[in-house]
Amino acid sequence: MNCKICDFDTKMFDDPDLHKQFYRCPNCQCIMLDPFFQLSLEKENSLYDNHHNSLENEGYVKMFEDFLDFFWNDLTCKEKGLDFGSGPTPVLAELLHRRGVSVDYYDKFYQPIKCFENQTYDFITSTEVFEHLEDPVATLSLLSQHLKPEGVIALMTLFHTNDEASFLTWWYRRDPTHITFYTPYTLDVLAKKCGLDVVKTDGKRIAILRKR
Repeated sequence: MNCKICDFDTKMFDDPDLHKQFYRCPNCQCIMLDPFFQLSLEKENSLYDNHHNSLENEGYVKMFEDFLDFFWNDLTCKEKGLDFGSGPTPVLAELLHRRGVSVDYYDKFYQPIKCFENQTYDFITSTEVFEHLEDPVATLSLLSQHLKPEGVIALMTLFHTNDEASFLTWWYRRDPTHITFYTPYTLDVLAKKCGLDVVKTDGKRIAILRKR
């Protein structure tokens, strides 16, 4: 199986605990769940329906505020933003609105109207989305097309350590909707394919990409 990020030959390894197979790319460090084990859209959506995050959840709000603070002062313009993959409740979009941003939000299940068509943005956020993507290159390329020159895409997804033994004890892999896993280097390779550069990362879960 070829890597979905860089098309390099991957190595399959077993997860005896989950009874699944994953593929690891030795070139870009991407780890992918075998497509055989991917959920149907209906099952995926039903699991998301169990999420009950809201503005009343202080820990959830703080996570987003910390995320925004990580790159907020690096933005040269922050008038118009897009939250891509907003989830059942557009909490991040509301927090952006409170910061004075004109913000659109999209989610393939909960806000399926493609509000970003014929629009360009100063910045785009996408939190806890990219681990669910079957085709990250296509998605990031799409987002890049809707970004103004020198605009920023801020991503949040938990990074793996590029070690199979560690991966097999990692809680993040247990979510059946998580099918693609990254390191900061993986995102660097992905970004360059889409006309972007990784300009900042916290090394844990946040990466900031700027359009060339």
